Amino acid sequence: MYETLALYIDGEFLSGDGRDTEEVTNPATLEVLGRLPHARKADLDRALAAANRAFESWRKSSPMLRSEILRKAAQLSRDRAQEIGRNMTMDQGKPLAESVGEVMSCADHADWHAEECRRIYGRVIPPRSPEVRQMVLREPIGVCAAFTPWNFPYNQAIRKICAAIGAGCTIILKGPEDAPSAVMAIARIFHDAGLPPGVLNIVWGVPSEISDYLIRSPIVRKVSFTGSVPVGKQLAALAGAHMKRVTMELGGHSPVLVFDDADVDRAAKQLARFKVRNAGQVCVSPTRFYVHEKIYDQFLSSFIDTLKSIKVGDGLEPDTQMGPLAHARRVPTMEKFVDNARSLGGKVVLGGERLGEKGHFFSPTVVTDLPEDSMLMTEEPFGPIAPVVRFNDTDDVIRRANSLPFGLSSYVFTNSLQTATKVSNGIEAGMVNINHFGSALPETPFGGIKDSGIGSEGGMETFDGYLVTKFVTHI
Repeated sequence: MYETLALYIDGEFLSGDGRDTEEVTNPATLEVLGRLPHARKADLDRALAAANRAFESWRKSSPMLRSEILRKAAQLSRDRAQEIGRNMTMDQGKPLAESVGEVMSCADHADWHAEECRRIYGRVIPPRSPEVRQMVLREPIGVCAAFTPWNFPYNQAIRKICAAIGAGCTIILKGPEDAPSAVMAIARIFHDAGLPPGVLNIVWGVPSEISDYLIRSPIVRKVSFTGSVPVGKQLAALAGAHMKRVTMELGGHSPVLVFDDADVDRAAKQLARFKVRNAGQVCVSPTRFYVHEKIYDQFLSSFIDTLKSIKVGDGLEPDTQMGPLAHARRVPTMEKFVDNARSLGGKVVLGGERLGEKGHFFSPTVVTDLPEDSMLMTEEPFGPIAPVVRFNDTDDVIRRANSLPFGLSSYVFTNSLQTATKVSNGIEAGMVNINHFGSALPETPFGGIKDSGIGSEGGMETFDGYLVTKFVTHI
């Protein structure tokens, strides 16, 4: 049975009760799964008041208590992973194995924050005079407003929730209305783990209206957003107008550099499988493939052969390796990328078309011979399309990789330590993966530079955006 959808405010689950609602549908079958209630203004005011009240006690809570609750949330995530994963596949579309894997990895995130929140240290600064004591304290910033996307609904929400409550903050989170079951599951998990009322609140509604109302509220002191660059800039500008701290994890257009000394077949097969993860709807998905001309043909052949073997279908089918796109609008967007490529002389050597008559399916697609100013080389496709182009000079390919305003993730395949060092130093990105895909672990920082965002989530940096620094000096 699909998740029961509700608001979660001040420790209570609130159903429709006359509120506006919207349909939640399965992108593979177009079946209506449920109706999601929208928060009224009174609901938002109640969530703000509850978070503000809860902060006065939660900020003083023991790190040991916070750690204990986060550990319980981690265990409940593992216990309920199959059920949560099934619901996530139903409303988001990704294969069941990917959904369950997302929940299990998020249990690790909760465990990581449970440990790190016990180690939020200040420091003593040696004074110039022996009569003076100088201390630096790290204190929770206050009530946080968070906005999370549909492509990784469990992962993106729990990262922000764990960081906020682990730091001693309270949080109001608006998850993705089109894939809400994962966030509902998180609310139930923390409720069952014993989190005090008001520390976590979940609201739904028209995104622009909810974000504007929460960010403008004087109660909110911190804003965290994961999503597109244009929306992120709007929210950052609004937060900046009210002098509120932000963490922004925005879009990218990840370059892939495959050098002639790489293990070509291994790189091609790994990249092909990684490319179709979540149907390419991943902010760190490899999206611009630069392949050295000496191994270009070999790479392209192996890359295409691997993509041809990918089974596309309903995520609940056991042999499905790539599910549908999450929204109906994504299919014509993919077609627009393909049409633009063809109009500029690009060759569609695999796929390039909608699959089937029902559901939002699009074939794994490879396009070659593209100019640098094509849509595929300048705009993030956020789908299962891979443009593959040649290069022959290291300095030139680094320049091409850095030519866009994005800087989230990047990928390098080479067996030369010298090349790996030069490229990792030269690439303008928040994350550089060399010969594998190693980002997004709980213990490592995740974030971008340039238009791809501000701040990091995960790693020892995970609490930085949720803490303020206070200097205390006395005689």
